[in-house]
Amino acid sequence: MLILILGLFLFLGVHSFTMSRRWRAWAIDKVGLRYYKFSYMAKSFIGLGLIIWGFSRYRHAGLITVWNPPYVLHYLNFVLMWLAIVSLFSIGPNPSKIRGWVRHPMITAVKFWALAHLLVNGDLGGMLLFGSFLAWAVADRISLKKRGDYGAPRHKKFTQADLQAVALGSAIYGITIFLHPYLFGVVAMTW
Repeated sequence: MLILILGLFLFLGVHSFTMSRRWRAWAIDKVGLRYYKFSYMAKSFIGLGLIIWGFSRYRHAGLITVWNPPYVLHYLNFVLMWLAIVSLFSIGPNPSKIRGWVRHPMITAVKFWALAHLLVNGDLGGMLLFGSFLAWAVADRISLKKRGDYGAPRHKKFTQADLQAVALGSAIYGITIFLHPYLFGVVAMTW
């Protein structure tokens, strides 16, 4: 579990650092934008690798059950995950009603993904992993609002970009459900 915690600390710490624009500007001033971006990327990849490795080791060592979520939450998980993936695919340069709704598509996708998984994982490691990402995403959204970054503007009509987000998001959602047991060792959809 220590490896998972270190990975979360590094990955989310690096991503949280950017919430303070003053500290970010100071770091860029000290090392330059190119090195800052390289360092950010390297630390993010190392943190993500530690998260994957640590969570895998934790799962293989045996789950520490905190609570047993009711099965009905799996259905809510399916809806939230679809929303997460469609939100993620609403990123793009073209006007989009969906992007106007979610404002910050990637942060919204992380919130939906984390909440969806938090609802169906009652083990300590799962709660730590998904709860940490949910807390970070909420804090990041609050930070953006405080800085006056309200995200994508509202758009009155559905556009081609919305159709693409729903179509591509739905296709990736289906593929993810199919591949989930092979990639993550857990069957995503059971009836």
